[in-house]
Parts: sequence; C-alpha cells; structure tokens
Amino acid sequence: MESYEAERLSAAQIAAMRRSLTGGRGALSRRSLLRASGIGALTAGGAGLLSACGIPPAKRENGTAASDDHSDTEKRLTFSNWTEYMDTSEDGKTRPTLAAFTKRTGIAVKYTEDINDNVEFFGKIQPQLAAGQDTGRDLINVTDWLAARMIRLGWVQKLDASLLPHAFANLSQQFRSPDWDPGRAYSYPWTGIPAVIAYNVKATGGRKVDSMTQLLDDPTLKGRVSLLTEMRDTVGLTLLDMGKSPEKVTDADYDAAIGRLQKAVDKKQIRRFTGNDYTSDLDKGDIAACVAWAGDLIQLQADNPDIRFSIPAAGYMTATDNLLVPAQARHRKNATRLIDYYYELPVAAQLAAYINYVTPVAGVGPELAKIDPELAKNPLIIPDEAMAAKSHSFRSLSSEEETAYEEKFAKLIGA
Repeated sequence: MESYEAERLSAAQIAAMRRSLTGGRGALSRRSLLRASGIGALTAGGAGLLSACGIPPAKRENGTAASDDHSDTEKRLTFSNWTEYMDTSEDGKTRPTLAAFTKRTGIAVKYTEDINDNVEFFGKIQPQLAAGQDTGRDLINVTDWLAARMIRLGWVQKLDASLLPHAFANLSQQFRSPDWDPGRAYSYPWTGIPAVIAYNVKATGGRKVDSMTQLLDDPTLKGRVSLLTEMRDTVGLTLLDMGKSPEKVTDADYDAAIGRLQKAVDKKQIRRFTGNDYTSDLDKGDIAACVAWAGDLIQLQADNPDIRFSIPAAGYMTATDNLLVPAQARHRKNATRLIDYYYELPVAAQLAAYINYVTPVAGVGPELAKIDPELAKNPLIIPDEAMAAKSHSFRSLSSEEETAYEEKFAKLIGA
C-alpha cells in the first residue's frame, strides 16, 4: 500500500481560499455566475481534513482505486452535482436528459444538487475516501484543482475507455489532456470556465479593450480597471500578455508578472481587485474594463447592450468542472455510461442550451442551433477554433509553490 504525506495549509493558502468563498468563484450562484476556486488546495473550512501527519490512501490495484462493481445487477447510480447545473423542465419537476437516459438504459439516476462549493463537498466525502469506503456516490462533479488532488491521492477510479466512445470522439481538443490527468484517464469535463476581458463600451467612449496591456497601462482607463482576486486568472492573463506560458510558469516568470501588476497598482491604474462584485460596477460604467468570468457576461449582455467582451490575442485562461467516479463507488460502469451519454451531440446541446456554459463537446453547434440559433453562435458557449486555440490553463502547483505564490499575490492585492 502506498503512503502519502498530508498537505498542510499555509496562512496564505487559507486566506486565498477564504477570498474565493466570500467574493470569488466559490461565492457565486450557479445560474448567472461562476464558482469553484481555482486554488490548488483546501480552504480554511477544509483545513482540518488534511491536518493529520498522514492520509490513509484508498486501496489500489494497478495504480487505480479498486472497487467491486455492481452495475450489472443494480441498475442505478447516484450523481452529485452543483445546483442549476442540469437541464430542467419548465415546471421544474423533471430533468429531461436524465429521464431520457433512464428510459433508454433502464438505469435509474438518483440526482442530488449537494455541491455548493468544492471544499464543503470534499468535507462530506473525505472521511470515507480516506478510510477506503464507498461515499454513496457513483459520479461527482468537481473543479480541476480538486479533481487533480483526488486523482493524486488515489481516491478516483480509472475510467473504462471502452465505455466512452462518444466522449473520446467528441471531447474538444482544448480539454483533452490537462497536466493533472493526461489523456483523461480518470475524468471528463462537464463545462469550461473562461476568464476574459470585459468592457462597457459607453464608459470607454466607444473604444475596444482587448489586452492586459490596455488594462494595466492605458492612461484613459486609469482608476477604472478591476482585476480578479483569483490568482490563476489575473496572473495567468498577465503572463500570457508578457509572452509567458501559464502551463510552464517558473518562479522567475511569476515574480515578473507580479512586478508588472504592482506597477499598475502603484500608479493607481487599477481601481480594485474584486470577486463577483465587479458585475454591478461594470454594468453601471464605474468600471470601464476588467477581467471577467465568461459566464457572467451572457447574463450581463442580456440586460445591457453596452457590455462587450474580448479575447486577448495573447490568449485567455480556462478552468474546468469535471466528472469523476470516486474510489469504492458501487456502480462504476453505470456512471461511465452516463458520462458518455452527455457527450452525445443532441444531449450535449440540450444541456448547453440550459446552463449556458462553455461546452467541452466538439461538433455540438448544429444540434444547439436547432434549439437556439443565437446560443449556437455564442463563442462563450461554443468557442470557435481560433478562440479554443487561445485557451490556457495554469499548471498544477506543489503545496510549497502554492504557498509562495499566494503570499506574493496577497501582498499585491492588499489581502
């Protein structure tokens, strides 16, 4: 049996996670805003979960968390998801895509909206995972940093590729091989979560804002710029603007990006660093331009035609929410079949039309156009090839790197 050292949390990590839960992605509602910390560690509420001197790993066989699968005799599965992250009928009584899956396969799905933030949910299932026990869930949906941690700890089952023909064929290229799960052996994305540039064209006097250089240096925007308190989004976009890769960031690269941001702070170019509360300032024009989460913009643009977004030529940052089968889950095959089902084009289109997030399913456009032609044209739901090619993700960080990076970022934003 393998052993693992506990990953203790520094004060900087805890502070960063609190920011995410109170004002960042972790604090936002599912429907109109984004959530899920991009931080590669647990929050203060979950600090005690990994505070012992060692974490008991799940039992493994051939490098994969082991379980006895009962799918052939028990036609059911339990799926834990975020609220309002699944299509629902107009009367709110049924979930059409899930109902269609059950009708086709005979597999009943117990669907629970019991994820409000990554850390709170992890706190529910960690004791069973650490003890090598079934969590009572066959499929869960967590953000990339937590997915990476669970895979590293051996608390996730490897997926049977033979049961994933649609998922393998239709997974968008930009999501195929994250550094924490190369080749998607353990996970498949549910949605993408982009960080882009947004601006109020009335507040900018009709000028387009499409680069971090403008946000940080344009004197006409001085004092009317906001950046996000999520380190990976703000620093990642700055790295890209400097010609550096967030996927390969070094300590020297990171320090250079922090230095550039500090200069903008010192000359009062940046009004403030924000969580989700930038939306009202952008809507009113108090903020002329900012770094924003794409999911917010679909809602803002519906109410205010002056709200625009742009994809920097240097690229933008993307996180993902991901489907995993926990260690010791009783119905691995059933859960894997459900993952594959959501990669069938008509099903993926129906889901995207309801939740309005970036779909990870390539080729879904024609099916989505049958439901809503305007949504099918929206690059915040279906990025075109040029936009997808500009997507970047911050590389996985060690606990030591996380501590050092968050300490420097906290000093920058005055947290």
